[in-house]
Amino acid sequence: MRILLIEDDRVIGSAIRDQVDSEGHSVDWVQRLDAAGDALAGAHFDLILLDLMLPDGLGIVFLKALRAKGQVVPVIILTALDQISDRIAGLKAGADDYLVKPFDLDELSARIGAVARRYGGNPNPVLTLGDLEIDSAARRITRKGRAIPLTAREWVLFETFLQHPGQLYSKPQLEERLYSFDAEVESNTIEVHISRLRKKLGAGVIVTERGLGYRLGAA
Repeated sequence: MRILLIEDDRVIGSAIRDQVDSEGHSVDWVQRLDAAGDALAGAHFDLILLDLMLPDGLGIVFLKALRAKGQVVPVIILTALDQISDRIAGLKAGADDYLVKPFDLDELSARIGAVARRYGGNPNPVLTLGDLEIDSAARRITRKGRAIPLTAREWVLFETFLQHPGQLYSKPQLEERLYSFDAEVESNTIEVHISRLRKKLGAGVIVTERGLGYRLGAA
């Protein structure tokens, strides 16, 4: 997924960015709401991680404005505001989840995965594809009981196809899922990842639509 992190604390922001990046996601980190608005105007994001107290305004006001414009991108609030009234206000403003600082980074990863599954249309973490059994919560794939390890980027790429089985993805769309604005992406990166997925999961797991892109096939 491509994730927009809006957090002004450098220590917390660095820790979240590193955690999310280690999971294979693309992270764009901004420290102000005006920069967040510019980022959203220039790219598609699959998830927003939103602090509520920013130097140039309140995150909850930003969230309300986002929802008023019809933006449906999922939002997880990350804040030190821990009162029940704060949680209720955040959820009523349109947040999909609310996590109080300090929090465990592994819990954040689990919350991100849960929100992604809900928006992908299948909240069940266990799926089957051909003879593959896929546990998206545990990031585990098995075939006849034998585990098939994927790298973080391979997993995120495969999960993208799983969440929208009938959708055709172009190469630039897949690059956006894996890499942030400032990342250097080699021209054949997506082809390399897809080739490795096919070797591990089956030649037909991802189908190439020549000149158009890729879509989920059968393992």
